[in-house]
Amino acid sequence: MNYSLSDLARRFVGTASCEATVTGFVTDNREVKTGDLFIAIKGEKVDGHNFTSDAFARGAAACLVERSIDGPHILVENVVEALAKMARSFRTEFGGPVIGITGSAGKTTTKEFCAAACSSLGEVLKTQGNRNSEFTGPLLWPELTANTKVAITEMGMRGFGQIAHLASFNLPNIGVITNIGYSHLELVGSREGIAKAKGELLEALPEDGTAILYSEDEYLGNLIAVAGERRIRLFGQGGNADCQVTDYAALSWTSARIGGVLDGVKWEAVMPTVGRHLANNAAAAILAATEAGVSLVDACAGLEGAVLPPMRMEIRDFQGATLVMDNYNSNPPAVLGALQTLEEVPCEGRRVAVLGTMRELGEESEESHRSIGRRLSKAKIDRIIVYGDETELIQDEFLRRGGVADRLVKVESLNAIREELSGFGEGDTILVKGSRALELERVFE
Repeated sequence: MNYSLSDLARRFVGTASCEATVTGFVTDNREVKTGDLFIAIKGEKVDGHNFTSDAFARGAAACLVERSIDGPHILVENVVEALAKMARSFRTEFGGPVIGITGSAGKTTTKEFCAAACSSLGEVLKTQGNRNSEFTGPLLWPELTANTKVAITEMGMRGFGQIAHLASFNLPNIGVITNIGYSHLELVGSREGIAKAKGELLEALPEDGTAILYSEDEYLGNLIAVAGERRIRLFGQGGNADCQVTDYAALSWTSARIGGVLDGVKWEAVMPTVGRHLANNAAAAILAATEAGVSLVDACAGLEGAVLPPMRMEIRDFQGATLVMDNYNSNPPAVLGALQTLEEVPCEGRRVAVLGTMRELGEESEESHRSIGRRLSKAKIDRIIVYGDETELIQDEFLRRGGVADRLVKVESLNAIREELSGFGEGDTILVKGSRALELERVFE
């Protein structure tokens, strides 16, 4: 990446204070590297403009600001709008397929599967990590090169209008919605609200665009209505799916063989992870890749090369036990899927589940936690440890449904989790699943 400040100012629709060369973008002054453009974000509690001096001290070439500062900068009226303008200016220079991905769960996993499935096309531009907000999402597009063949962008949602904004500069022509679940439920009031907010991606697709949707989603009808006359393709395990998953077999904690049918043609692939619920993400990726011009054979072959980010069914060692860290996000479908995987993958010793609070579920929170308790009462899991607010509801429902009392314990601290796990080791398997804010991974540091 190598851009002049004047060229970037043109794209931001701002004014450059001088000439300089920018080699990267950063939103956190503590992460500035030499040559970066520091983006001064004014938040509710912290104003990035107060850290421009530190950014320069760390090697920033310039800053993107809403008010004049000492040092090289681009002055704009509104940073969020300027970022969108910049991203759109790059996006309109790209003529290849753009796959936009959103959903309540599985966005990042599906993005990585998509990137791997599209790899036979050549260079793939994709969202790094989970940079899917109005501040970080636009930073994908300056990384565009003359060799880029397909772009894959992940879109997060924190309320109505968020995805519409992201789509306004990503301009996807293929839109994937992994599912309508529970994440950020309190921000939009209901799951119908989530469906409406996620549906903004479909509204942004061109008339000849393609909507890729989960065939068994409770809100599939809502999404199809939003898609209107656009091409609709379905993935899932149900018979109505265009890309149907019919076979699944866990080979180890790091791979699973899956198979299915796409438009009457059988396919087989290997996922570099496990979980029946993740097989749906793989099917969505295969479908998106073939819509982008990849052959079915190449899409399936590429899937095995996906590299998933940390804490998505990540395998670690803990006291000789297999530690399965699936601790990025937590909601009922994700927890149920992880529990099923814990039961299915061969284990020489004992199976242990460490479960934390599921956050941002609004009015659905009590029933959501109780649903986990019901499932655990029948689970083939030797020890269950729950931690955090509302996990007493998991414990209560577990006992009400006949769960054996000494099989589940509620603890009040991370240290207590460590103590509960002190007797587990060689041959045992420990699953860790909870909302990111709990930082359950600290137990194992």
